[in-house]
Amino acid sequence: MAGHSKWANIQHRKGRQDAKRGKLWTKIIREITVAARDGGPDPEANPRLRLALDKATDANMPKDNIQRAINRGAGLDGADNYEEVRYEGYGIAGAAVIIDCMTDNRTRTVAEVRHALSKHGGNLGQDGSVVFQFQHCGQFYFAPGTSEEAVMEVALEAGAEDIHTDEEGMIEVVCEPANYAALRRAFADAGLKAEQDGVVMKPMNEIELSGDDAERMQKLLDVLEGLDDVQEVYTNAVLELDDDA
Repeated sequence: MAGHSKWANIQHRKGRQDAKRGKLWTKIIREITVAARDGGPDPEANPRLRLALDKATDANMPKDNIQRAINRGAGLDGADNYEEVRYEGYGIAGAAVIIDCMTDNRTRTVAEVRHALSKHGGNLGQDGSVVFQFQHCGQFYFAPGTSEEAVMEVALEAGAEDIHTDEEGMIEVVCEPANYAALRRAFADAGLKAEQDGVVMKPMNEIELSGDDAERMQKLLDVLEGLDDVQEVYTNAVLELDDDA
């Protein structure tokens, strides 16, 4: 991966996630469970559940697993005691990190997150210490070579907030979180498939890391993402990594 390439970082992250399919399913099941608990089991009336089900479909999750998660969240198949908690901190060279978790034991989770950060060159921050550096939004990344005109036409009609094409030809579309589901459907109807999309915490300013710093930061992110209670990890670091890193 040569240079501080956003596209290369996205591909690198996607490859690592694909290699952890079992872990991904666990995260999605928790998301479905909590979404069904908080907003009800009907995806047509529960946008958060609808998005979680879309993730499950994209991850090729069996329908039986999905239904059990919905039933559990709705109280039809045992109790659910997950709570959502967010931790903020710093990684290598002061890079900002947000760690979103779902847990049935907050004491255990914060201890694991703190240990992972401190062991790998980071530290846990106070609430609010880095979140102001991020924007809560819907985000889509389209691969270089995708028709910018086609993406722009759909995006503008469906309520996108911003569209940007970088020097590599990667197209980024940003929208309000409330518009994400409608925009995703509009892209699908137009035959446009994003390489990566979701409702995310998007860094407003990025920090570029290379060499040993980039490798250490990647290790830290891998460890955090590997924790059982962690759902998502966001950072403002863009990493220059070797192909085998």
